[in-house]
Amino acid sequence: MSARERLRRIAAAQDLPFEAGAADTLILANLAFVFDPSWLAWLRNRPGTVLTRGGVPVLAHVAERDRARVSHAMESGGEAPAGLEEMPAEREEGIFNEALRKRERPFAERLVPENVPAIERATYVGAYKGVTDLLTKYLWPEWAFWLTRLAARVGLSPNGVTAIGSLLCIVATIAFWNGWFWSGLAVGLVFMVLDTVDGKLARCTITSSKLGNAWDHGVDLVHPPFWWWAWATGCAAYGRPLSDETFWLVIAAMLFGYVAQRLIEGAFIVRFKMHIHVWERFDSQFRLVTARRNPNMVILFAGLLVGRPDWGIVAVAAWTMLSLVVHLVRLLQAMGRGRRGEPIVSWLA
Repeated sequence: MSARERLRRIAAAQDLPFEAGAADTLILANLAFVFDPSWLAWLRNRPGTVLTRGGVPVLAHVAERDRARVSHAMESGGEAPAGLEEMPAEREEGIFNEALRKRERPFAERLVPENVPAIERATYVGAYKGVTDLLTKYLWPEWAFWLTRLAARVGLSPNGVTAIGSLLCIVATIAFWNGWFWSGLAVGLVFMVLDTVDGKLARCTITSSKLGNAWDHGVDLVHPPFWWWAWATGCAAYGRPLSDETFWLVIAAMLFGYVAQRLIEGAFIVRFKMHIHVWERFDSQFRLVTARRNPNMVILFAGLLVGRPDWGIVAVAAWTMLSLVVHLVRLLQAMGRGRRGEPIVSWLA
């Protein structure tokens, strides 16, 4: 898309009028540059501030009286006018993202042909928000980058990617239920990568929607218990059946642990206005392996490698309960510190 169309989408996503109207202040954007949308969110509450790259104004939140001289500096490639607070995009400390409770360095780059590959990469990397699991952080990014780029080039929408992924999720569930674990893992792997692609595509092309967000997160929230149930059932067809007692203990542990962990995470957000996974460094590191879908699938894969899918699902149930205990302890620790008047803030800040 053109830089102007990209800017229009960013403005729409942030509920900002795109064309200039009557206002005390306005934000000017230099279309010779491409920047991370978080810069606009940061600048909108800072009148009298100009974002620069190499000394040239990229974004400026100014009064109407300063419009002409700032516009001239943008068009001529000159330095920001005196009297405005300058924020160099190159500054090491970056900015604080209020929504994610973390400090980050968004990109702002001149839009010239030789910079396009770097801008594509920076846009994609900037779409990774918050902390995540080890597969999403270390294994998926390069695969998902090329798939996101391909989807954008062919015009496939984020909801289209989610639809394909949802179908594959159902196919994987059926495969697990019938004990076709290797086939299910292969299909599930593609689904898990696409589960990263749809969100990244939406952020990179600035086409997020309420429907897409609800659909994507709804599938993420609902399908894991069905996968675990299907896997436990499929052990019988595979030739490694669980006893009735073990089967129901596994299902009870996984369902209870899954729901309880989600409730603990929600309680932490309500109480402290941030995710439990960004409180201290330990919490971010534990998020890499905590009993969510992707780490659980690594455990199941390990069990299948030795021909014991039954061991895998029992191990996942045990890990789910252990993760629940860790999260509960962390919630109680935070509440205790809060009662003592200690501030609960994200270490990423």
